[in-house]
Amino acid sequence: MNKYKVKLLKNIKYCLRFLSDENYVKLYYKLKFRKKLNFDNPQTFNEKLQWLKFNYRDPIFSIVVDKFAVRKYIEKKGFGHLLIPIYGVWNDFDKINFDELPEKFVLKCNHDSGNVVICTNREEFDENYAKKIINRSLKKNFFYVGREWQYKNIHPLIICEKFIGDKNISPIDYKIMCFNGVPDNIMICVGRETGNTKYIFFDTDWNLLPYNKCTKEIQSDVVFPKPKNLDYMIEIAKKLASPFYFSRIDLYNINGKIYFGEITLCPNSGFDSNILENIDLELGNKLILPTIDKGDF
Repeated sequence: MNKYKVKLLKNIKYCLRFLSDENYVKLYYKLKFRKKLNFDNPQTFNEKLQWLKFNYRDPIFSIVVDKFAVRKYIEKKGFGHLLIPIYGVWNDFDKINFDELPEKFVLKCNHDSGNVVICTNREEFDENYAKKIINRSLKKNFFYVGREWQYKNIHPLIICEKFIGDKNISPIDYKIMCFNGVPDNIMICVGRETGNTKYIFFDTDWNLLPYNKCTKEIQSDVVFPKPKNLDYMIEIAKKLASPFYFSRIDLYNINGKIYFGEITLCPNSGFDSNILENIDLELGNKLILPTIDKGDF
């Protein structure tokens, strides 16, 4: 998606922010997919994610999507050794003493997505720029982006984590999509450093999956190395995903050393137009929804 279209969609979201949750989701879905959202009989992956937003809620959701609170969940599941070390947690940027931080670190908020500040050289670190990014994130309620209930009441915090990249390059995260607790496919993002991000899908045996236009166009001689300990990553994802109808478990794998990234319950807030239309339906068939009373739609 080009930068102009991304900016346009953000502006549309802002203009629609005063709508009710139901009307917002319905209208934005129609703008994004050029078709009406089917709430009564959802079939596609994105439709079923929207259905789950309004028809199935559990207090644990707000815990696992909170990038700080989720650490206790990971520990209870027996994977505390996968947690990235943290140097501090604050609710005010001005309380951070950067003189006490190491050469490299990562700043992010627990309740938001995307607004991450990476420091690979503290002497060259721009504190004013970092403050601008983090304070903007602190003021943001991610709930209003896609009306995901689990984000609505998270108390915003600033987290400082250890930088786990290789040299000055951020590590690849392996996003494992799990349907009804079963790992199904793995997505990686490449090209973030160049601004030309591509999303590549694999099955659990590390075979390319033609889930989007990008993956279909990859030449056969292009190699994406299979991560070490892939079987263990899949085992981790299965245990972490067990309580959820759908979840995406994000893990890092640096030369066989695995770290926990985050848990996402509704990728792209259920507005993922990157996947092909037939794949949207195929993934939807894999997601078995709970049988409960219909919502207010």
